[in-house]
Amino acid sequence: MTRVDSVAIARRAKELLPRLIKWRRFFHEYPELSFQEEKTAARIVEILKDIQGMEIRTRVGGTGVIASLSKGEGACIALRADMDALPISEANDVPYRSRHPGVMHACGHDAHVAILLGAACLLGERWADDPWCGEVRFLFQPAEECGGADGLSGAPLMIREGALEGVEGVVALHMHPGLPQGAIQVYDGPAMASTDFFYGSVQGTGGHGAYPHLGVDPTWLLLPVLQALHGIVSRRVSPMDPAAVSIGQINGGSAENVIPEEVRVKGTIRSYDPAVRKRLIQEVKRAFSLTVPLGGDYHLQVEPGEPVLMNHPAINHRIVTVVQDLFPDFPIHRAPFGMGGEDFSHMTALVPGAMFFLGCAKPDGVSRELHTPVFDLDENCLADGAAILAETALRFLQDPKLEGKT
Repeated sequence: MTRVDSVAIARRAKELLPRLIKWRRFFHEYPELSFQEEKTAARIVEILKDIQGMEIRTRVGGTGVIASLSKGEGACIALRADMDALPISEANDVPYRSRHPGVMHACGHDAHVAILLGAACLLGERWADDPWCGEVRFLFQPAEECGGADGLSGAPLMIREGALEGVEGVVALHMHPGLPQGAIQVYDGPAMASTDFFYGSVQGTGGHGAYPHLGVDPTWLLLPVLQALHGIVSRRVSPMDPAAVSIGQINGGSAENVIPEEVRVKGTIRSYDPAVRKRLIQEVKRAFSLTVPLGGDYHLQVEPGEPVLMNHPAINHRIVTVVQDLFPDFPIHRAPFGMGGEDFSHMTALVPGAMFFLGCAKPDGVSRELHTPVFDLDENCLADGAAILAETALRFLQDPKLEGKT
């Protein structure tokens, strides 16, 4: 595809910006938690129905929507956006503030959905007349933030229902409030951490607070456990390996003068390497076992979460080339995305794929980090993202081979 064609798609994305902003603000005003995205999905379907040639499937993996544009024989690329919001009360004083108390799009999923709808519109406008063949599949995924009763989040549930059947490449983006609008971040290989969660209890006998010597105090037993947990990353894992073990909750007791029988501890384990992941889980178990020689006991359950997000270098290369052609002035940052988890990793574990981060910071210098009550974005990034996704899909259909750039 020539640079002239690429500039045209970027220009058309800019023309669509008022529509993208309108869509994004609708989703922001009416946020829905994981597996509850009924109104979100319904609005997505309304918009998709106006695109000629679009085939739509609903209620995939819960409330998910799969749509596709296909023509003739050819490759298949999937573009994914997550739809769910977070249980956060919005603090922004804006006309499009959340109308649902205690629920907010604080991670940019409203923007992700609007951007993917924009990419669908851009591709739909060109589909009938352009000469290439193949399929672009649009995955509007529920429940990225939270798993259901079986522990599964939206990505593995959609995969289970055929979201990636026949797909040869998959691409997603994520908002980045630490970068200005007009910049992206990419990284080859492991870019976000695996996520595991532990639920432990330290068990003693409890007793009267005036007679601690007559029982076994689990709050005392907890001290070496906490020290060992906090020492895992600094002393039990190589400093060259990205890792984190964090405690998020400690609960125990019911009265000032009663020593509890049990103290409960919840936390998370993060890593980039499978071997390190296994070592961290072993060390967490070792930490809780310190209660036994002191006369206590413990119970520990470790629940696996998302795998490491592995970005395929050849898919990243396509994305970077597209950005360089569409937006030559955009800085491209190359660094891992951090120790956060992302269930898009289930998709890239099965199909060559990549996620890139899109700069969205407003130019006023105010910090609006992800998962905070003040998160917001420069809506000009919506056109950037739509153009990048659409152009990446078109180029993949023209040349789906990934050899030579791994």
